[in-house]
Amino acid sequence: MAQTQPAPQGRGDLDAIRKEGLTGRQLRMARRVAQKHGLAPTSDFDAVRLLRDRGVDPFQRANMLEVMPENARKAGEDSEERVQLPQTVPAGRQAQLPSTEVGPRGISPSERRQREIMEIQRDISRRRRRKSLQLMVRLAFFVMLPTLLAGYYYYRVATPMYAATSEFLILQADATTGSPLGGLLSGTQFATNQDSIAVQSYLQSKDAMVRLDADTGFAAHFSQEGIDPIQRLPEAASTEATYKIYKKYVKIGYDPTEGVIKMEVAAADPAVAAQFSTQLIAYAEERVDELSRRKRDDAMKSARESLEQAKEERREAQERLVRLQEGTVVDPEAVIGTLRTQISTYELQLQEKELQLAALLDNARPNQARVDGVQADIDRLNALLDRLNARMTEARSDGLSLAADTAQVQMAQADLATADLFLQSALQNEKQTELEANRQVRYLTTSVRPVAPQDPSYPRAFENTILVFLILSGAYLMISLTGAILREQVSS
Repeated sequence: MAQTQPAPQGRGDLDAIRKEGLTGRQLRMARRVAQKHGLAPTSDFDAVRLLRDRGVDPFQRANMLEVMPENARKAGEDSEERVQLPQTVPAGRQAQLPSTEVGPRGISPSERRQREIMEIQRDISRRRRRKSLQLMVRLAFFVMLPTLLAGYYYYRVATPMYAATSEFLILQADATTGSPLGGLLSGTQFATNQDSIAVQSYLQSKDAMVRLDADTGFAAHFSQEGIDPIQRLPEAASTEATYKIYKKYVKIGYDPTEGVIKMEVAAADPAVAAQFSTQLIAYAEERVDELSRRKRDDAMKSARESLEQAKEERREAQERLVRLQEGTVVDPEAVIGTLRTQISTYELQLQEKELQLAALLDNARPNQARVDGVQADIDRLNALLDRLNARMTEARSDGLSLAADTAQVQMAQADLATADLFLQSALQNEKQTELEANRQVRYLTTSVRPVAPQDPSYPRAFENTILVFLILSGAYLMISLTGAILREQVSS
């Protein structure tokens, strides 16, 4: 920075200031200082003049106090206690600084801070241990204890149940006659699907349970004292309670792809389980026979009724024809044929006589005797033809003619022929229905017969205990999550 000459006292001439050779940086600095002092210079040189008139050197390097605004500096001058720059603290203010002296117990602040941090950590650990202990207590009370009780029941208390399994299927009789398309599905599971479902529904129904109880004492077996209280059926139990036990220990499944019905019957005694299973298979066989027999009987009944009706109609038509023949000639058509033959013969004779008469009359002087004879023959033939025609059309004393008799006989014969056709069709229908009924026969075949087991199948202690544990754990988890969510919602 260039050194400036000190200005003489009272020197304010702008020309003299210009001759000093001030740089542009110095002039800009002078303008800024003049603005800070509240002056209004017209130019940079005027700013230098105004500052020198006030006794301020515009080119002196300003410190932080001089750069501050005028009002802030005045406020600092008024307030002696406000320190703008780092200063030494007077002796009277030593108590305001952090003390390095050791406390009454000889613990420094850093050690005290570490102790406080350790206390917080210990408190957090205690809370965690307390929460973990509470969690373990809740798990033990709500999950582990019920699981142990369930395991003790399944391993020590539960009465073993023996299950007898069996498999059977329903088949249709093979079609020996008929169209190939009619027997396409014969003998397959698709042909007996509805029957299998019906048998399954029957074996799972209350009707089968009541019948099994009446025949083999199902309710009495599960009411024995040797069965544990949970599985035991109460004395004089209702039908609904017995049916719950029946559905629990009698399991029936149907596989539509194979057409096999699988049945599992459990009981406290192996022999009794096999007996129950055999009895249920017998019920199923009876039900299959009833289903197919009902269908066959209905079909055969309809066919036989149609046949009997056709026979009755033919009999009535035959009796009507006989009554008509008894009231008139046996064969009116033959009589009419004979009359028509006679009429044709006499008409030919009449035509010959008429020709003969015409030939006689062609003579100039005909023989009168011969003319009269021919004319008499013609008259007799006409009278005979009139009588024959009247015989076919004139009514008798009963009001009927030979033509009417012939028409009635023909109608009766037509009715008889129609009745014969109906009778023949009914006979064919009866035979066909009988064949169809034989093809509709269903029969039950047992592929796996029930055998009394030697080892119990139920209860499955390990699987049931694990299942109880999983169910209780899931329920506890869901309740805990629900409670936590509700607490968070309430607190927020």
